Amino acid sequence: QVHLVESGGGLVQPGESLRLSCTASASIMDAQVTWYRKVGSQREYVAVITPSGQILYTDSVKGRFTISRDTAQNIVYLQMNNLKPEDSAVYFCNTNEWWGQGTLVAVSA
Repeated sequence: QVHLVESGGGLVQPGESLRLSCTASASIMDAQVTWYRKVGSQREYVAVITPSGQILYTDSVKGRFTISRDTAQNIVYLQMNNLKPEDSAVYFCNTNEWWGQGTLVAVSA
């Protein structure tokens, strides 16, 4: 069993940045970890990092968001720059069947 905890969300203005963390209770070195976001009942894939280090982003965040992994500390980060109001959502991380509780990101002037 893997316990995931997201943190780093908050209320920011458009154009500002946040860094989300997904801290795992076990090694994630060999795990694919995905960040999702959810608005209401709508869930959207945001970014994924594979065990080999391959990285993919949904089109709307390319060039603004960066996913990275610290295998020594079992943390996957999501650096979010130039945030827009449409990025507002609850952000979740996922690996295999495990999900965190989410962290809220609100972007508003």
